[in-house]
Amino acid sequence: MADTLPGPGPVPEAEAPLDAYSRVVTSVAAALTPRVAALQVPRRGRGGWFSTALGSAVVFTEDGFLLTNAHVVGHADAGTLAFADGTTSPFHTIGADPLSDLAVLRADGPTPSPVTLGEATGLRVGQLVVAVGNPLGLAGSVTAGVVSALGRSIPARSGSAVRVIDNVIQTDAALNPGNSGGALATADGQVVGITTAVAGNGLGLAVPIDATSRRIVAALLADGRIRRAYLGLAGVPAPLPPALRHRTGQPTGLRIVEVVPGAPADRAGLHEGDLLLTAAGEPMGSAQALQHLMLADAIGRPLPLTVLRGEALVDVLAVPAELPADD
Repeated sequence: MADTLPGPGPVPEAEAPLDAYSRVVTSVAAALTPRVAALQVPRRGRGGWFSTALGSAVVFTEDGFLLTNAHVVGHADAGTLAFADGTTSPFHTIGADPLSDLAVLRADGPTPSPVTLGEATGLRVGQLVVAVGNPLGLAGSVTAGVVSALGRSIPARSGSAVRVIDNVIQTDAALNPGNSGGALATADGQVVGITTAVAGNGLGLAVPIDATSRRIVAALLADGRIRRAYLGLAGVPAPLPPALRHRTGQPTGLRIVEVVPGAPADRAGLHEGDLLLTAAGEPMGSAQALQHLMLADAIGRPLPLTVLRGEALVDVLAVPAELPADD
């Protein structure tokens, strides 16, 4: 009688976690890869020559709207997208916001069904995440890792305006040029971030899907642009005097280091050296705290500010103006 070979038998207990990890990554990859497009965006360089920028974009509506990074599309009005099944389509740009590094595109042809947008505020450090994009033009590439850190900040610039994108997600999932605009998803396949700047040395970053980014996307869909308010001041965090810190429970304020001549802050009577304590009753311990108030509904509306000037508390009313768009 011929000998029979033993079957594979049960999976050793030590291998079970790895097997479960593989199943999660493969299921997320299968769900998201068809819904993440590779982008080719024409760019005009100096001297009139053209080049092509590569990136990714995520289908997020049934009627063919896609999310990507503003730095991927730049000033381009149109380009080409390709899906993993070989389908290609032209697209046109609905709107881009360099100060959040988000942009909305519209495909001019059929698209797959959309991804499910999740909520980044529930992420935890160490949580498994999967990145899907098109690094170096290689469509449908998948990497996996963990959330390395939360609450990171990166600067963003539009013309002379510089802001900080805060609450950025840091991950060790491998990201390379071309991943920008792709999806960062949790184990259940919900997209919680749009991958952006590649930090290098094994670090990747993603703009979170949260209440702020949803407002930005809604405004881009409705108006094609983001209206922002500005006061025309620059500040750095600085500690409050001990007595005031004890009385208010607020550890820091925003030390004003520059006031733009003729800007709303200048017209309101703010000076370099003032320590901004509150705006609209909210404590101002960082530049980001002030940025959160500088949205469209703040334009032209009096904004009460309290500053410490010397040893005196001074209340002023500033009227934010609209931040000029950079063309």
